Amino acid sequence: MIAANISFWSVALGMLQVLGALGVFLFGMKVLSGGVQKVAGERMRAALAHMTGTRLRGITTGFFTTTLVQSSSASTVLVVSFVNAGLLTLLQAIGVIMGANLGTTTTAWIVALIGRFDVSQLALPLIGLGLPFFFSGRTRGRDWGEMLIGFGLVFFGLGLLKDSVPDLRMMMETDPATAQLIENIVTTLSGHGYASVVMFLIAGIFLTILVQSSSAAMAITITCALNGWLGDISTNPVGVFQNSAAVVLGENIGTTVTAWLASTGANANAKRAARAHFTFNVIGIIWCLIVFVPFTNLVWAVANNLPSAMRSATPNMATSEIAFATAIFHTTFNLANILALVWFVPKIEKLVCWWIKDDKEPTDPRLRYIGSGLVDIGELSLAEADDATRRMGNLTHGMFEEMLELLQSPREDPSARVTALKAMEDQCDQMLHDITSYLIQCSTHEIGAGNAVRITSMLRIVAEFEEATDRIYRMVKVVQRKYQKGRDFSEVQHRELDEIAAQVRHLMDAALNSLVAYDGTLYERAHEIEDRVDRQRKRNNKSAARRMQDGAVVQTEMIFIDINNHMEAVANHLLNIVQETRRARAGRG
Repeated sequence: MIAANISFWSVALGMLQVLGALGVFLFGMKVLSGGVQKVAGERMRAALAHMTGTRLRGITTGFFTTTLVQSSSASTVLVVSFVNAGLLTLLQAIGVIMGANLGTTTTAWIVALIGRFDVSQLALPLIGLGLPFFFSGRTRGRDWGEMLIGFGLVFFGLGLLKDSVPDLRMMMETDPATAQLIENIVTTLSGHGYASVVMFLIAGIFLTILVQSSSAAMAITITCALNGWLGDISTNPVGVFQNSAAVVLGENIGTTVTAWLASTGANANAKRAARAHFTFNVIGIIWCLIVFVPFTNLVWAVANNLPSAMRSATPNMATSEIAFATAIFHTTFNLANILALVWFVPKIEKLVCWWIKDDKEPTDPRLRYIGSGLVDIGELSLAEADDATRRMGNLTHGMFEEMLELLQSPREDPSARVTALKAMEDQCDQMLHDITSYLIQCSTHEIGAGNAVRITSMLRIVAEFEEATDRIYRMVKVVQRKYQKGRDFSEVQHRELDEIAAQVRHLMDAALNSLVAYDGTLYERAHEIEDRVDRQRKRNNKSAARRMQDGAVVQTEMIFIDINNHMEAVANHLLNIVQETRRARAGRG
């Protein structure tokens, strides 16, 4: 009884050690991903948003983005998010997803190093190198420090994982009952031809879904293979490798679940992007299963002929060969899958469009935070908020132009235009809600100091745009009241309103330009325009007062003054936007 209790507690302690090592590895991946996003987030956002014009560029973008953040889940969730916001087309998204699949293979090569030497030897030097940067007074230095510490924790976690997963051969001496049980399970799963391959594949799917990281699943797979959990290396190294290769195939399906879950509740195109990821991987696994035996035999032959520098220093070369063979298999499979299917991207697009029908009520792309609780992409997600803010600015500009057309058509019944302009104003209110909610969710994730300033500025900018549209709609209602009361403006009144409206239009252009490319003199120019608007407002109001003294219709002049004052209020909001973009640039620079 006592021996049984000791055995139970030793097994429980061993499981906790494995989970602890896995926790260190996953935490390192999180820190690394966050640090990379802070260091290179601007370039990565630009690449994902703009460097996807061709399939090759999309694949390249997906590859380098995933290699940097070390997470295909982060890349694919980000792609789904971009498609949902209208930043990427479905065709472009498929190319990026293909590249993301190839980018995640770099993790397999890092993990394969555990068969070559103790990678934990790199951990403390990297953490020590990053520590001074992490406590640096400069934001950029802290970001670099975080990235280096993340790398160190990843290597440290790999080392712990290697040491904490017990060698099955040694367990035969210390805990023969548990070792025999594991060996019986592996023996039961093995030796059944393609049925065994499918069973190990299913195990890979569940493993990846469980840990929510294909990188962690890959680390577990290689570590278990090296320690005899997938078969006896000494007697059947090829069989152990084939079992690990089948698990890797399953991991390629399991990793698609993250993007699938992230697309829940998104628009049709976002769902299609997630299904395209799933479809691409499943098609690859189907053809790989058909040629599984010759394909794995070819990879094993390559691994057997690795340069001596890549082989293990131990007498048993099979451990090194299995580790690198698994990395070679993962890379070769994904590269071959891309080369085979890149020509059929339009067909995949048609398939997922048939699979996911168009939304019943097509609407403009809504901003919605995707991936919360799944992967941390707070830094990279801000590109969508930028785009939504620009769209809100364009909507405000369009609403102002529509209002001017209404003002310049005094004989036309304004009812239809007023209804349309009310819908635009409601849309701006909805966009304010969406962008504000989105930015708040972004800010709950770890973000750099520069992007914290950026989020604060965007919150004020969208609030100013919403206030401007409220003012514009008030002018619309004044114009409608003018029509209903039969009040006509004179040519002088129309000319004076045209003059102030022209200045507001220039300020509108300055505000929109500041969202795209702010230059050092833009605020000064915008301030000069706003001064002219203010002076014009005062002149117009004085002219209206003189006309009333000379006997003009008071009600008509009061409508004129009302519109005139609203024009100046809109200009104030636009100047605040330019001022805020200047502050944000200064805070990020």
